[in-house]
Amino acid sequence: MMKRNRLLMVGGAAIAALCMALSGCGGGASAAKNGATEQADPNQKVTITYLHRLPNKPGMTPVDEIVARWNKDHPNIQVKATQFNGNASDMITKLETDVKAGNAPDLAQIGYSELPEAYMKGIMEDVTSEAEQYSKDFAQGPFEQMQIGGKTFGLPQDTGPLVYYYNKAAFDELGISVPKTQDELIAAAKTAAAKGKYIMSFQADESGNMLTGLAGASSPWYEVDGDAWKVNTQTDGSKAVASVFQQLIDAKATSTNPRWDPSFDASLQKGELIGTIGAAWEAPLLMDSMADKGNGDWRIAQIGDWFDNAGKTGPDGGSGVAVMKGCKYKAQAMEFLDWFNTQIDDLTSQGLIVAASTGTAKTPAAWSEFYGGQDVMKEFADANANMSNFAYIPGFASVGASMQEAASKAASGTGKVSAIFDAAQSASVSTLKDSGLSVAE
Repeated sequence: MMKRNRLLMVGGAAIAALCMALSGCGGGASAAKNGATEQADPNQKVTITYLHRLPNKPGMTPVDEIVARWNKDHPNIQVKATQFNGNASDMITKLETDVKAGNAPDLAQIGYSELPEAYMKGIMEDVTSEAEQYSKDFAQGPFEQMQIGGKTFGLPQDTGPLVYYYNKAAFDELGISVPKTQDELIAAAKTAAAKGKYIMSFQADESGNMLTGLAGASSPWYEVDGDAWKVNTQTDGSKAVASVFQQLIDAKATSTNPRWDPSFDASLQKGELIGTIGAAWEAPLLMDSMADKGNGDWRIAQIGDWFDNAGKTGPDGGSGVAVMKGCKYKAQAMEFLDWFNTQIDDLTSQGLIVAASTGTAKTPAAWSEFYGGQDVMKEFADANANMSNFAYIPGFASVGASMQEAASKAASGTGKVSAIFDAAQSASVSTLKDSGLSVAE
């Protein structure tokens, strides 16, 4: 069972304060415009639509197959699931457009970092009363991530702690082990680089997620002071992350291939990239990327004290499913959602580190084989228990985009890694102000 505490990004106190800082945003006007929801007669057949962005890769239990089991046993509550194939950052924009047009799905996957923005835009239904009966089915931490100001907008689905993936066979051949300290990390990276290998990757396209999670493992960036946001993206953790990656880039001791570019997969398949930080949900994606190469050689470890983080890790991803504004049958939608988000084996096959507390996630046989017989899910549970809290601001996607632009320059050698966090500071302040929110000077 996943640990109940320190699971995700937004602490309960920060969420309570968030409601104050968002006062005047996202609530009643939108609800009035869209009208009241309905309660169906128990004998009336209703259809619930669900927009998700689960990967549905080969070897995973397809979402349609999971939903088909529900539909077979629940003839009066039929569900139609659709996969969103665009960029995750584009989904909020689509949902906002669909809500305004009156054709939004009843349920939609929303990242925890996106929830404040969705709240501000007023595109979610308050399902506090419907959700109460299901709270026991989920770990407390993630359940609270679907709340703002005491109101619940859906149910949690998964978490995303950062861990370290490495090729043990390649490490053994080089005579190195998983570093525990910052100095050990840099020394091992240089040793590997001398042999044309990389034990780290600097992923510009993931900087808004990974670098934020790494920097936030030691100290938060965003806090609420009264009714205003306090922003400091240049914390000691941020400075440590910038320093380490700058040293690795300068020494040509890290890969700089973007995570979602074919060159990243190619570097894995060639045996050049033998170590990388990644979210827990990347375990099956890395297997897929390597196409059976390195099968049995790879392992997963906790992130060491590499960024003045005292061995703590941070979040990268994790999401829940929210009930969207205009949903006519909230009770039925929530009944299905509770069932779906507690299908632990099915969701684990999708690469999720589930938020459900109704059972123990088992390491899939294919994962165990690829990762040398390791109990992968236990490693992820340990990472969950060791994850710091991190509060995001509304509109964080804009901050992430600014960070990616600066990170691309750092990767090419035309900029510095520290500029990523400078960009995060200015983008955070401007994003909040553009949203009409107060920022403490």
